[in-house]
Amino acid sequence: MTTFLAFIFVLGVLVFVHELGHFLAARRIGVRVLTFSLGFGPKLLAFKRGDTEYCVSAIPLGGYVKMAGENPDDARTGAPDEFLSKSKWERFQVLIMGPVMNLALAIVVMALVLYQGAQMPVFASRPAVVGSVEAGSVAERSGIQVGDRIVRVDSREIADWQDLVMAVGTKANREIPLTLLRDGQPLTLRLVPESADKFDTGSIGVGPHLRPTIAEVWGEPADKAGLQAGDVILAANGERYITFERFIRIIQAHGERPLEVVIERDGQPRTIAVTPEAYDGSYRIGATVSQAETRTIEPGIVEAFTLSLERNWEWTVLIFETIKGLITRETPVKQLMGPVGIAGLSGEAAERGLIELFTLMALISLNLGIMNLLPIPVLDGGHIAIMAIEGLSRRDFSMKVKEKMLLAGFVILVTLMVTVIYNDLTRVAWIEPLMPWR
Repeated sequence: MTTFLAFIFVLGVLVFVHELGHFLAARRIGVRVLTFSLGFGPKLLAFKRGDTEYCVSAIPLGGYVKMAGENPDDARTGAPDEFLSKSKWERFQVLIMGPVMNLALAIVVMALVLYQGAQMPVFASRPAVVGSVEAGSVAERSGIQVGDRIVRVDSREIADWQDLVMAVGTKANREIPLTLLRDGQPLTLRLVPESADKFDTGSIGVGPHLRPTIAEVWGEPADKAGLQAGDVILAANGERYITFERFIRIIQAHGERPLEVVIERDGQPRTIAVTPEAYDGSYRIGATVSQAETRTIEPGIVEAFTLSLERNWEWTVLIFETIKGLITRETPVKQLMGPVGIAGLSGEAAERGLIELFTLMALISLNLGIMNLLPIPVLDGGHIAIMAIEGLSRRDFSMKVKEKMLLAGFVILVTLMVTVIYNDLTRVAWIEPLMPWR
């Protein structure tokens, strides 16, 4: 039930905002709107105000705004309030406003999410220096070592871990060149990222060095030693580059003897001696230790919008890289997701909280806005492209030509829908065994 309600909420908001863009733009230029519908098919709820019927329909997978004289096949009187009676510039405004509203929603929602404040992992914005290599992984078999810095994947420069995740994530099961620096010397390897999940997300099995951090000081040993919240653990008992798990094991093995810990505070290393105390059969230092270093962001509203623009731009780049990869067949088609997949993600996000749900909403809204701007007939971007070509050629296409264009666009969309629905079904645990060809 949570999954269903979350899906209806997310999709309902996105569709409403998209169609509202078309509706408001049409009304602004004086086009008569006949129907504003959320969903398709039989009408469940409906009421009329003025010339417009507002309704909620049974199939919640989209929506539409029906305008007077919108299609050449419609009965037309040539009245000025009909869509096709308007100039190309005015019609462009109506078509573009749906996707624009989705793009704007993505920015606004993400800004509100960021305005709440968040704990951000520090490693994501640091150089992609390998801190761990999974046993039996592609990285281990290829000879990647701890301390190597990955600087290029395929043709993409890698500035940080976030870049690496995005670059490898779309390359599952495809051989790629990977360039790294080892002792300052470049080394290029060829490897094939493995599929890490049901979405065919590529992974090579490397991770950053996650530096454990003091989250809270609450006991005498840590307080007496001078440890503070925010101190980053660099070494313990002479052992450097330790993980959270290793740090805990060192404390347990050390007993009630002074333990030398090297920390980083305000960018400077310091050495502190802390003596663990016995408690309930184990040892503790009187502090809560987090697994990875984080930074707290608590932006003002202006900074939140700036960060939202940056985040949406990163997502936009990734979306276009994915589209390019699909065209060149470098990105697995299995990464595409349809209604069932979105519903599953919505349910999972809702269970983790409203912040996760609204973050997902922003991402899907951005995808919806960009996809609708693609020059595929039937989509808003396709209609805009046809009008642009007509404007440049100074003549309108014949009805026969437009019908062929729209049919081609319809075939593309149907193919896409069949693909994503098939992908969704293969991710359903009880359905996949019924597909023996997989």
